[in-house]
Amino acid sequence: MSTSITGASIIDKYGDLIYCQAWRTDKKGLSFYQKLDIIKENVLFIRAQYPIEMVYVEEPLGMFASGRSSAQIISKIQRFNGATCWILSQAFKLEPKYINTFTARKKCGISVKRGQNSKEIVLKNILEEYKNFKAEYTKKGNPVKGTYDRADSVVVAKAGHYLFEEGKQHTCYNKNLNK
Repeated sequence: MSTSITGASIIDKYGDLIYCQAWRTDKKGLSFYQKLDIIKENVLFIRAQYPIEMVYVEEPLGMFASGRSSAQIISKIQRFNGATCWILSQAFKLEPKYINTFTARKKCGISVKRGQNSKEIVLKNILEEYKNFKAEYTKKGNPVKGTYDRADSVVVAKAGHYLFEEGKQHTCYNKNLNK
């Protein structure tokens, strides 16, 4: 989730990818709140189309690489993340759950070694696992803007699906203990 592009994915109860988009809010001249309006429109579209049982969001602190983000940028992204989570909670009547980037990748069996390009590794894994995930490339062979964001959102959604299913099993197990 960022102020320029937000990846959004839906994994159904069978673990299949049924929605994956990059919501572009990088148009020049858009205010902070106009960007949030774009997010809200997309969230409301999803609410109208899909029965959402749980919402998972990438933990915002995992998005920052030390030395690459100024305090001002971090603050802006944190505010955007918080406002977006509020939009999600209002739309779905669910409290979004945060997933750390590294935890999400681990849940999905994606290993990134020090020095490797995590974005490329994540994209490669998603392309191998989900045949309906389509990546477009520029003339120079780079993924088009938003592709990495979409791939990251699939990882968060997939990890969320695993956690949701594990939680349901624990709930059933706990109910059996009470009998």
